This record gives sequence, C-alpha cells and structure tokens, in this order.
Amino acid sequence: MKLLAISDLHLGVATNRAALEALAPHPDDWLLVAGDVAERLEHIEHAWRVLTERFARVIWTPGNHELWSTNENDTPLRGVAKYDALVALARRYSVVTPEDPYPLWPGPTGYTQGPIRIAPIFTLFDYSFRPDDVAEADAVQWATDSNVVSADEIYLRPDPFESRQAWCAARCEMTEERLRHASRDASLVIAGHFPLVRELVRLRFIERFSLWCGTTRTRHWHKRFSVACVVYGHLHIRCTEWRDGVRFEEVSLGMAKQWDNERGLASYLREILPGPPTAPADADVPPMFHR
Repeated sequence: MKLLAISDLHLGVATNRAALEALAPHPDDWLLVAGDVAERLEHIEHAWRVLTERFARVIWTPGNHELWSTNENDTPLRGVAKYDALVALARRYSVVTPEDPYPLWPGPTGYTQGPIRIAPIFTLFDYSFRPDDVAEADAVQWATDSNVVSADEIYLRPDPFESRQAWCAARCEMTEERLRHASRDASLVIAGHFPLVRELVRLRFIERFSLWCGTTRTRHWHKRFSVACVVYGHLHIRCTEWRDGVRFEEVSLGMAKQWDNERGLASYLREILPGPPTAPADADVPPMFHR
C-alpha cells in the first residue's frame, strides 16, 4: 500500500486526458491530487470517475484553474460558490476534500512510522511573495512591468470576498486551526496546490509570477506542526527538497510539452508514503532531486 501524489493534470489538454484514461489500476494505493485538475466541471468529473475506480482512495485540493470562471466554462459560478460546487462534485465520488475530516493513512502491513493524517488544504495566494520594497498595492503592476501577469487576475474571482487577499486570509486562518488540532495525535502530510514557503518558488524566466504562487502566512506551518511531508504543485517544476528536516514534494504533471508522453502518467506518480524515512545529510541544500 502506497500514498501516491500528482498535481496539475490539466485535463483540458487532450494528451493529458488520454494519459489519464490509460492509467493502470492501483487498487491498494491512495492518491493525492494537489490541484489544477482542469477548468471545466465535465473534465473534473471525468477525473473522479476514472481515479476513484483505480485507487482505493482519492484526496483532492483545488488549484487556481479549478476555480476559474470563464466564457468556456460550463458554470456561471464565481469564487466561493464555484469552490462549493467543486467540493459537492468531489463528494459525489467520495473524493476527500479540504472541507472533510482529514483521514488517517493506515499504511501497509508492518508499517511502524506511527499514525499519519492526510491534510488537504486550500489557501490561495495574496501577492505577499514579492520583494520587501514592493508595496502590496503596487505588486501586480510590478509584475506587469516585466510582462508577467496571471490569468487569475481575470478568471479567478473572490466573490463574495472583496479581494483574493481577503479570501486567502480567511482560508489560512481556518486551515491553521484545523492543522493545529489534527497534529495533536498524528503527524501530517499536508497537501496543497501552492508552495507553503516562498523560497521554493524559483521561476527562472518569469520570476515575478511568484505573486500568484502562495502566501507568507503559511511559511512556518511545516515547523509549527508535526509534519512528515508537504505536497504541492503549481510550479510545473518537479522536485524533492528538504527544509528544516521536512520533505517537500512538487508533484506536477503539467502541459503536454512539459512531460514525456511516452512514459505514461504512472511514471509521474510520486511516492509520498512510506517514502524515504529520513533526510539526507545535506538536506537543507535545495533542490535535492529533480524529477
């Protein structure tokens, strides 16, 4: 029995959908899906139909793409209403969401690392991944000045919150309290779409895209709580890193040109548990491994 993870399936891409459909069954394994499944509800539902048939349990947290409201989308829902619809759809297929109790991972026979609770989180971004000398009010313009802007500015609406920052703050406050309680009796695998730590965001050619990559509100969560591993995506830069003795796994698949189609989807499923039990001696030198 393994806990596997992947993110950024982007099933709006036909090549990615074909790879999903070709995925062999993993009847004993659990799967974490860390966001950006697709924009359209029909593609997301297709993912749950396929994945719940092939894995013992599926756990999901949304990325930014699931939350988009576009002219091509099959729903006029915006913001929190869109998120609630995504949660309802996942629950129809018994997919665990950030709104559900965090499940305990039983582990394979003979597993002795202690109880592990899987915590899917939804935290968003708030433009705080920026230099100290750039004011929040100037942040989007600062990025735009380098010809960088996210489609989230158009398609990811915060309704009924007044801003994306306000929605992010509310999600982080709620999530932090849940993690505090959940970590009292078990170590956690935290699975979110966005990196918890700003230093993990290394975008060589689009550095200022960091604005749309997370929030500094989460920067100490891996140290404050008992955390065995943090799973995230969004960056489309697959890697394994260690920080403060905690393993961080970026598990993106990405667009069709960002992965080897001939290898198939199964080769991109990352093993989270049982996984490597300890950090290597030079663990705090990032990145440790690229995939």
